[in-house]
Amino acid sequence: MERAVDIAVVGAGFAGMYMVHRARAANLSVQVFEAGTDVGGTWYWNRYPGARCDIESVEYSYSFDNDLQQEWEWNQRYAGQPEILTYAQHVADRFDLRRDIQFSTRVTSAIFNEKSNNWRVTTDKDDVVTARFVVFATGCLSSTNVPHFIGADSFTGPTYHTGEWPHDGVDFTGKTVGLIGTGSSAIQSIPIIAEQSKHLTVFQRTATYSIPARNDTIDKEYVKEVKANYNEFRDLNRQQMGAFGSNIRRGEQAALEVSEAERRQEFELRWEEGGFAFLSSYNDFLLNHDANETVAEFVREKIYSIIKDPDTAKKLLPTQVIGCKRLCLDSGYYETFNRSNVSLVDVGSDPIERITEHGLVAGGDQHTFDVLVYATGFDAMTGSLLKIDIRGRNNQPLAEAWDAGPVTYLGLSTAGFPNMFMVSGPGSPSVLTNMMMSIEQHVEWISDCISHIVSSGKTTIETTDKEQTEWVAFVNAVADMTLYPSCNSWYLGANVPGKPRVFMPLLGFPTYADKCTEVAANGYEGFVLV
Repeated sequence: MERAVDIAVVGAGFAGMYMVHRARAANLSVQVFEAGTDVGGTWYWNRYPGARCDIESVEYSYSFDNDLQQEWEWNQRYAGQPEILTYAQHVADRFDLRRDIQFSTRVTSAIFNEKSNNWRVTTDKDDVVTARFVVFATGCLSSTNVPHFIGADSFTGPTYHTGEWPHDGVDFTGKTVGLIGTGSSAIQSIPIIAEQSKHLTVFQRTATYSIPARNDTIDKEYVKEVKANYNEFRDLNRQQMGAFGSNIRRGEQAALEVSEAERRQEFELRWEEGGFAFLSSYNDFLLNHDANETVAEFVREKIYSIIKDPDTAKKLLPTQVIGCKRLCLDSGYYETFNRSNVSLVDVGSDPIERITEHGLVAGGDQHTFDVLVYATGFDAMTGSLLKIDIRGRNNQPLAEAWDAGPVTYLGLSTAGFPNMFMVSGPGSPSVLTNMMMSIEQHVEWISDCISHIVSSGKTTIETTDKEQTEWVAFVNAVADMTLYPSCNSWYLGANVPGKPRVFMPLLGFPTYADKCTEVAANGYEGFVLV
């Protein structure tokens, strides 16, 4: 039996939850489908040891309801996964969101009907919903990336991926562990797994820059000050490139305009402060390679000074531009390699050849362990969308439309897919921002747009090939003005074999938000309304 709603939403993370709230306020019926058993999205699935947000708690939270802002109390400067999930559950309770969310249900297809101008959404539970609009709130980092190693199925011990961690946790006591990857999830989990396990062997392809987070219990006086001026605090954050960090001291000089002694003094100060403020000491790190090298070399020196074994230290020294991949924040990551029960294997020079029954072979050497952990990241921004059979006009699959890389207008819409919206899709600032601010901005724009279509008696809205082609070119032109494209990062899809190389996120939240506002004010310029 088919049900009909105004809006079908895929995903019940922070984007899907807010979409329910906005739809109700607009008197629109909404149905959300969520594969997990509860709300939380990224923070529901990512329960690996040490999982933590790298945006400060008072900023990584909803701003749409002042009572919610005032009543919620964060415990840490950078909230961990359990605390963020509890916050998401609190929001769901407070606004009674779950009655419009169907859990433990995965959407299998969303197909546009050109005769009725609606979407037919089906699930793995045999649900069929017809909706005037479909909103994909599937998250940027929700589709796990598992490399295709020869013999991967032959390993006889337990295998885990940091993005699909068992909800009851994993006890590594007395176990030997092999962990593949040294990205963000690895950097957060390695210190904790090392403390628990008998021995941990880390297989690193590319060394990563990481800065101390200096996480601690949250400063209550600081919180009181923020809450007293929360609206102003949020407005200031929205004016930042990444929609966060209005309290960060941002250097107004170029790095090479000051002496080496002055630079080092500033770097030392920021290293001790911790967090993303480190890369804000001067204004040209991602514009000038020589400037970037001054701070990159400082971090390399720090790494070398922390690691006691010179050979291990050399392996951990990154060579790429600092910041072209998302900078990692850690709590004792480099220090962990001084432990006697931790080994580092460089698989960049000696690649993994195959997985075996009891371990793996890399560079001709056999490594054995009881447990295998993949900390290999995500098929970012597009992975979750392309796992669904999404078809627009002429029955064209989204995978076909994106065959040469994701094409969107504003990261919101793709030509040939009417009344379909993406929250923080490729071509929007998304992962280069505080995701909570980007999510709110997108959901508010989408819900206002849907309300406009409904109230004005229009049937469909979609962008054009011309608009999205020009937008993708613009996004990449902006990136090319910086050092971001200089290394193989998941921003480009470089971590997924065969994925087309397109720089997916747009740099600069304020100008993007202004553009979206301008588009709506001009009668949804760049879209065709029928």
